[in-house]
Amino acid sequence: MSKYWSTVVRDLTPYVPGEQPKLANLVKLNTNENPYGPSPRVLEALKNEAGETLRLYPDPNALRLKEAIADYHGLSPQQVFVGNGSDEVLAHVFLALLKHERPVLFPDVSYSFYPVYCALYGIDYRAVPLSEAFEIEVDDYRKANGGIIFPNPNAPTGCLLPLSEIERLLKANEESVVVIDEAYVDFGGESAISLIDRHPNLLVVQTLSKSRSLAGLRVGFAVGDAALIEALERVKNSFNSYPLDRLAIAGAVAAIEDREHFERTRQMVIASREALIRSLVELGFQVLPSKANFVFARHPAMDGAELARSLRTRGIIVRHFELPRIAQFLRITVGTDGQCRALTAALAEILGASE
Repeated sequence: MSKYWSTVVRDLTPYVPGEQPKLANLVKLNTNENPYGPSPRVLEALKNEAGETLRLYPDPNALRLKEAIADYHGLSPQQVFVGNGSDEVLAHVFLALLKHERPVLFPDVSYSFYPVYCALYGIDYRAVPLSEAFEIEVDDYRKANGGIIFPNPNAPTGCLLPLSEIERLLKANEESVVVIDEAYVDFGGESAISLIDRHPNLLVVQTLSKSRSLAGLRVGFAVGDAALIEALERVKNSFNSYPLDRLAIAGAVAAIEDREHFERTRQMVIASREALIRSLVELGFQVLPSKANFVFARHPAMDGAELARSLRTRGIIVRHFELPRIAQFLRITVGTDGQCRALTAALAEILGASE
């Protein structure tokens, strides 16, 4: 620890991202990356953009991208905010919209970046327990708050809160902002974006990392009432007036415009997920209902950490969290059908050896 650190840094417990191993020939099912590549139109757009104009700054407002997102969702560009992945967008959300005297509310089992943002910005928060079935109970959020945020589908559980319940939550919290983090919504959920025009306190955050296979390009966005977006722009322009580079803007526009590739690959992931769930259930796992590109599962006869270690020795990496309530669960990314078969074969071998 350096004597030059600020008090904020000294007291901070940073977010720990999923491992990005350098070993070859791994079945990598730990960071929820899409097993299928981006649209060929994205690759073509990147190639066309990689030229002499890279010496020039990008459009600070990324208007082309905002227009593409707005057109896709039936909104105006003034209702769209963009940033370097949804994590940067969320960072601005916490400072611009969730820093109030009353605490922010989010689930006790949820995206572990949320408490990090609160610590970084000095925001009070309350973790609201999920139900015994690991579901969000809307009535538990009927209390004074400075804002509400949660992923939908939730992470790491994969459980989805229906749109009707989100609207009930919005109506019960009209004096604060409700942020729905939809990183995984394209794998079986229904987006809350359809509710924006009726609820000025709703902000929806999405990413192009998952369903559009652009985790390496870092593009995220938020949509909501123009007043909410203006608050985010004020914060963004106080940090970095050129957040998205020329390649990211070009690639993201191409990804959004290629609806056929998006639809085909997300349906492939959904089909693989359902097959994986069936295989895990046959092996005796309890699997939470998932509408994401991952599953959350535990086995009654095998310790979660031990399962993760045993899989690793077989060249398969999954995510394990040493956290209250979920230490026995594994979060398993939905890979290709071949990767999923390799996983279930390894699990069958491990479970057979333990009997």
